[in-house]
Amino acid sequence: MAANINPIYGRAPDVQVSGAIQGPTAVTAQDGTGTLQIVFTADATEGGFVDSVVCKAVGSAAATVIRLFYCTAPGAFTPGTTNTGANTSMIDEITTAAVTTSNTLAQTPYVFNVRRGLPAGTRLLIGFGTSTGAAGTGYAVTAFGSKY
Repeated sequence: MAANINPIYGRAPDVQVSGAIQGPTAVTAQDGTGTLQIVFTADATEGGFVDSVVCKAVGSAAATVIRLFYCTAPGAFTPGTTNTGANTSMIDEITTAAVTTSNTLAQTPYVFNVRRGLPAGTRLLIGFGTSTGAAGTGYAVTAFGSKY
């Protein structure tokens, strides 16, 4: 049972870092199929809450669209196989500008304000409409939320 249920609050912060630079591979499908990457997985027992997902450019990324998807498939996950059109849905997208790396000017973060609870074991996925450039160029993605 959730620790705080009336009203429901998270019992512990849950910050998830994608770990790899996202974006060098385009995912043109908008129906939830394709090799989408996990950015947040809700607690397997109680679920979780996602406040926001922040995408920050790494290197000189090309202009693209970042798409955020919700996937209902719990358990083991294989990008491009587990997520199907039947269990995955796009919930938001952001158009990005081309980025030129600079050590004197800050780059704009792209933020998805999710602010939604997720059932146990479900996840948020991310994909990019076009390639953001060569390997090592793209976006560092961090999801901020909590565990129930």
